[in-house]
Amino acid sequence: MLGHRPVVDGKAGDYAWMTYREVCDVVIKLAASMSNSGVKQGERAGIYGANCPEWIISMEACNALGVCCVPLYDTLGANAVEFITCHAELLIAFVEEKKIGELLKTCHATSKYLKTIVSFGGVTNDQKEEAKNHGLSIFSWEEFLITGGGEPVDLPEKKKSDICTIMYTSGTTGDPKGVMISNESLLINLAGADSVVQSIGEAFDQDDVYLSYLPLAHVFDRMFEEVFISHGSRIGFWRGDVKLLVDDIAALRPTVFCAVPRVLDRIYSGLTTKISAGGILKKTLFNLGYKMKLDSMKKGIKHEKASPFFDKLVFSKVKERLGGKIRIIVSGGAPLAVAVEEFLRVVTCAHVVQGYGLTETCAGSFAAIPNEFSMAGTVGPPVPHIDVRLESVSEMGYDALASIPRGEVCVKGSVLFSGYYKREDLTQEVLTDGWFHTGDVGEWQPNGALKIIDRKKNIFKLSQGEYVAVENLENIYGVLPEIDSIWVYGNSFESFLIAVINPNQQALENWAGQNGVTGSLAELCENAKTKEHFIAELAKAAKEKKLKGFEFVRAVHLDAVPFDMERDLITPTYKKKRPQMLKYYQGAIDALYKSSK
Repeated sequence: MLGHRPVVDGKAGDYAWMTYREVCDVVIKLAASMSNSGVKQGERAGIYGANCPEWIISMEACNALGVCCVPLYDTLGANAVEFITCHAELLIAFVEEKKIGELLKTCHATSKYLKTIVSFGGVTNDQKEEAKNHGLSIFSWEEFLITGGGEPVDLPEKKKSDICTIMYTSGTTGDPKGVMISNESLLINLAGADSVVQSIGEAFDQDDVYLSYLPLAHVFDRMFEEVFISHGSRIGFWRGDVKLLVDDIAALRPTVFCAVPRVLDRIYSGLTTKISAGGILKKTLFNLGYKMKLDSMKKGIKHEKASPFFDKLVFSKVKERLGGKIRIIVSGGAPLAVAVEEFLRVVTCAHVVQGYGLTETCAGSFAAIPNEFSMAGTVGPPVPHIDVRLESVSEMGYDALASIPRGEVCVKGSVLFSGYYKREDLTQEVLTDGWFHTGDVGEWQPNGALKIIDRKKNIFKLSQGEYVAVENLENIYGVLPEIDSIWVYGNSFESFLIAVINPNQQALENWAGQNGVTGSLAELCENAKTKEHFIAELAKAAKEKKLKGFEFVRAVHLDAVPFDMERDLITPTYKKKRPQMLKYYQGAIDALYKSSK
């Protein structure tokens, strides 16, 4: 079933559900309307908007008709939407109501290809007039469903090699790249996800409940939603506001929760801060239970048997904050810090699984095995349907044949993408003899798991000739409770590192209160004493991790405004856009280096 939370008089009610039979009926009507409007098998249709039932129905109508579905990121600006619409030559676009204006802004360029816009809801008279001026047809959802005429549509035969979807990667530099994913790739990955979960006795079924909030335009969430649809599970959609996410979780009570590390980092920071602020009795009880359960899990005891007493007395309260029924938490999109993963494994009373994959590998290529505590901090072993190897990166000192094998992660198999749309040159850059070069650097563990330790391109040399692997440092510094997000920077003209930090507001305000520092969050960020505190905390973490002297951060700029997509600083999956960050913070960087000399 697909569900959403209707809002009446400003208040959200219980989830309202459509059965899969009802969904299927709408899918067939929509496919008939698409066919009647002239959209043919093999052509391309765009979907633009936040996760909702209409998004899934539009996608499945494309699948039924053999039309290639091209998601447009809900968080991308008009330029990227215009580029993708023209590059993919979209004939029709299904669009969230509040995004119609954004799409119409691009029509001076896109109307050469785009002929029909279908709203997820209604359409205003002004929008109809503007569309007409560009030679476009525009329909409300209900209006378009009627255009199919109510007659059955002949669904074409599809082949495994047909391109099911083109997913444009947000990209940290340059224009987005259209990753072509075939029916075969998607189906193999769905079967792979099932086999991994079944192997640990945690098979997905129709009783599962999944919260849809990560972008459907990204392969991570798309794959999981396809898995749950195949099992007849319930998928409930969030209301699109991160401030209301916890409330949506409480209302839906999901059994499976997927997240990127940034979300889990915030959950971790929130819980640790609340624990620290608790009374001495509660804090002592929590710490005792945590240590006992962690020690048991490290000895190989399954999480559900490691400490039933403290699960009931202490940790069940944490589980209730996530709805009370969570049994699996999946992290993907970026490495999850070991401290965060260990903490969540203990306190959530659920399996915490870290996975790894890219759009080009159709998401899940590696998955850690639950209850194998030695795999904490890794992405686990490869899934059954791929081949993997490491390739040495000599300029970074990584040797795939060393006693501890390290190198660029390369993947091979039928699950791989079919190339970048209209960019054979870029395809050839990353595919060699069938091996896809991910650009990520991994390290094989003795237990067969892989640990992602670096990014091949995210390396630079300081003026003294020392190479710095910046992502590794950000992972180390980023787990500090005082930090929500950190960008570490250096270049070959300077001898030391600096950082731009988004401080954790609650942690910063607590420290300020204890140290007699006053002011708003923005004022605290400008305070010299605050900056000294952050530099000291970074140095403390660096010493604990035995970092080299040149890996210490010597100066910081604190930004009260989180890194966001509005300023083009991060991608929709929260990866840092380093060139754009450099451009945005150039003034602050120059000032830091000047004042530190």
